Amino acid sequence: MPCSISSERLGAYWDNELSESEATRVRAHIEQCGECTSRIREYTRIGAALNGTRARYPAPDTLRARIRSAMAADEEPRPARPRQHREWFRLAAAVIVTALVTGPGTYAVARRDLAARSTANAVVAAHVRSLMPGHLTDVASDEHHSVKPWFNGRVDLSPGVPNLDSLGYPLVGGRLDFIGDRAVAVVVYARRQHMINVFTWPDPAGQSEPTAASTERGYHVLRWSAAGLETWVVSDLNPAELQQFVTAFTGAR
Repeated sequence: MPCSISSERLGAYWDNELSESEATRVRAHIEQCGECTSRIREYTRIGAALNGTRARYPAPDTLRARIRSAMAADEEPRPARPRQHREWFRLAAAVIVTALVTGPGTYAVARRDLAARSTANAVVAAHVRSLMPGHLTDVASDEHHSVKPWFNGRVDLSPGVPNLDSLGYPLVGGRLDFIGDRAVAVVVYARRQHMINVFTWPDPAGQSEPTAASTERGYHVLRWSAAGLETWVVSDLNPAELQQFVTAFTGAR
C-alpha cells in the first residue's frame, strides 16, 4: 500500500472502525511504513494522556435520586397499573359527586382525602422501590452521628434519626427520595427481616395532626404532622410492632 494513507483512515484503524479485511491491509502497510508507525504511536500516547486526565464529575444527590426513582419505576410490574387507574378514576369521581351533592365544605375535606391517598400511594411505591438491590440507602450506617449530618445541604430540614437499637429497631441508614416533585429525607430502620422507611418533609401548613393508619397494597402506613414536618412510615411489619416503632421514634426525637 502506498504511503498516501489519510489521517482519517489511519484514525479509523486505531479506533477499530474498519472492516477486518481493510484493517488487515492497513496493518500490513503500517508494518512497512515508519511514518505511519510513528503516527499510530502518537495516537496511542495522546489517548493514554486523555484517559489519565479525564475529568469526572459526581452527580448531585438529587439527580441520582431522580434517576434511581425513574429507573426503578420502569422495573415495577406493569399489569397492576390498569387496576390502580380504575381505582383513581372511581375516587376522583367520588370527589366530584361529593362536591355536587354536599357543597364546598365537604368537597374540601374530600380533596384532602384524595391528596392523602395520592401521597400514600407514592410513599408505598417509593418503599417498594427501595427494596430493590442497591436502592435502600445512600448512606449506610447504624450510627446516628453519621446518618443525620449526611442530610445537611441535601434537604431543607433536619430529619429525626433517633437511636432505637436497644428497642430492637436498629438504624440501617438514610437516602434521598422523591415524592412527586418533592425531594424528601428517608431514614431506614430494620426489625428482623423487615425494613421500615421513615419519610419526612416540611409541612407548609404547619398544622399538627395525630397519627393516622392505613394499609396500601399490603403495606402498613402511619403518618402524622408535628413541628412543621410531615412524616410517613411504611413497612410490611405487623401493625402492632410498627405502632411500637412510631411511639419509640416520636418519643426519642
